[in-house]
Amino acid sequence: MTEDRSPIFECRNVTVRYGHIVALSDVGAVFERGMIHAVVGQNGAGKTTFARVLAGLVRPASGELKIDGRPLAGGNVRDARRSGVELVHQSFALPPSFTVAEAMQFGAEGGGLFTKAALEKRWQHHLDALHVKVKAKQRIRDLPVETQQSVEIARALVSDAKLLILDEPTAVLSPEGAEKLFDRVRRLKERGVTVILILHKIREVLAIADTVAVLRGGKLVDGPLSCDGIDADRLAELIIGPAAARNLSSDDKAALTGAAVITHAEQHVADTDAAAPVLKMRAVSTRRDPEGPALDEISLEVRPGEIVGVAGVEGNGQRTLVRAISALADVVSGDISIDRMDVTRAPLAARRAAGLRVIPFERNVEGLSLTSSLWENWSARGLLQRPLLSAISPSALRKQCDTALKQWDVRYSDVGQRAGSLSGGNAQKVILSREMDENARLILAAQPTRGLDIGATSFVWQSMLDARARGCGLLFISSDLDEIFDISDRVVVMLSGRIVAEFRPPYDITAVGAAMTGVLG
Repeated sequence: MTEDRSPIFECRNVTVRYGHIVALSDVGAVFERGMIHAVVGQNGAGKTTFARVLAGLVRPASGELKIDGRPLAGGNVRDARRSGVELVHQSFALPPSFTVAEAMQFGAEGGGLFTKAALEKRWQHHLDALHVKVKAKQRIRDLPVETQQSVEIARALVSDAKLLILDEPTAVLSPEGAEKLFDRVRRLKERGVTVILILHKIREVLAIADTVAVLRGGKLVDGPLSCDGIDADRLAELIIGPAAARNLSSDDKAALTGAAVITHAEQHVADTDAAAPVLKMRAVSTRRDPEGPALDEISLEVRPGEIVGVAGVEGNGQRTLVRAISALADVVSGDISIDRMDVTRAPLAARRAAGLRVIPFERNVEGLSLTSSLWENWSARGLLQRPLLSAISPSALRKQCDTALKQWDVRYSDVGQRAGSLSGGNAQKVILSREMDENARLILAAQPTRGLDIGATSFVWQSMLDARARGCGLLFISSDLDEIFDISDRVVVMLSGRIVAEFRPPYDITAVGAAMTGVLG
C-alpha cells in the first residue's frame, strides 16, 4: 500500500512585516504529510516567525495558508489548533508550580470538574500511551529539562495533532536528551503525525529530517528538499550564501554544522597548569537559589590564560554558580577568591575591582536595560566603582562609549539610542565592549552566543580567545557541547549543583554526555 504523501500544509506568497522590517517575504512551500521536516536558517532568517504563522500566532500581511487542503485563517490560534496544528515553543510554557496533571489539563479542550485523583488518572493514561516516563502528580518545577519538554509535547498531542511544530527543541538538551527527543519524533511519525523541526545545526538536520527548507533573510532560499540528496557543505552554502560559505573558517564551520573542531585548546593546557588561579572556589555551598539548585561543595579553579567550559543540562546549578561568584547568591560555607583576593563576603563592586567581569545569561534582562541609552548601559561598569558622591560627566561618558563601540564594531546610529533597538549580535557586542576591558582578570561568559547567528558567534568566540591571550581566565557556560569542546582548555560537568566530572581534550562526547545525565559507569 502506497504511503499518503499528499500536502498537510501549504503556504503561498506569505509576507510578515513588523513596522518597516520584513520578517518573511513571499514565502511559498508545500510540506507533505507523515514526514519529519526541518526548517533551518541563521538568526533573523525568519524561522520562528514562520513557525508562529503556522500556529496562528502571527497574521501575515499577505499570502494564503492551507492545512489538509482547507484554508487556514492567519493569526487565529484556535482555528489552527482545531485544524490539527500545535506548536511547542523553545521557552517552555507550563506553569512550574502545577503538577503534570494540572499542566496537561490547563488549556485542554473541554472543561468539567475533576477530583485530584481522577485528574491524575486521566492524564497518566495519556502520558503512558506516549511513553513519557513521569508521574502525573509530580510538580513541573521538579522535573529535568528533558522531561519537561516531553510533557510539553504530550500536552500538544492532547488534541490529536496532525502537524506538530517544535521550535529549537534541542537547544536545552544534552546529547543523550537530543537522541531521546529524536526517537520520540520518529515514533510520532510512525503514528502519522507530521513534524516540523526548527533547527540550527546541520548535523541535527541530517540525523533526523526527511526534508529541509532553508530561510535566509526572510525568504525561502530552497526546499523542502530531500535530505537524502544533500550534504553538510551544500546545506551550509544555502544557509549563509555561496560567497560567505567560501570564506568559512574551521571554527565558523563548527559553529554552523555542529562538528566540534579542537583548534585552540591543547596547546594552552601545559602553560596554564603552573599559574596561580584567578578564580579559586573551595568547597563552596549555597542556599537554594531562585535561579536554580543550591551549590553543593563546589571546588573549582580557573587560571590565567585558560578557558574552562562548564557543561550540563540546563538547570543543574550553572546559574547559581555564576550568581555565587558575582555576590548574588548566599554562600553558606567554603570560600571564593579572585586573583588571590578573598571575596567570599565581598560585594559585587569589590569583586569587579579585583577584575571580575560578567557576560550574563540573559543579555536583554540581566545584561542591558533595553529602555536606556547605549552610553548609559556601557557606563554602568565604571559607575559601580566610583565613590558615591563623585562627579559624573555625561558628555565624557558618551564619548568613551562611542569610542569603545566603534572599536568593537557595534552597528548603531547614536550612543543615545535605546539598547532595545539593536540586533541580538550588536547588543552582545555592547556587553562585550563593557566587560572585556583591559582590567579584566576573570570573565564569566554565560551562554554568550545563544540566539546569535554564525557571524556574531564567531565574533564572540574570537573575543574570548583574545581575552585568554591577554592572560584573562574565562569560565564559559554553554548548553552547546560543540562550542564548549571547540574553545575550552578544560571542561567540567555540573549535575544537581555539583561538579561531577572533569575532562581535557580530546573530548569524548559520549563520556561528557554520560556525566551530564548521571550515567558515569
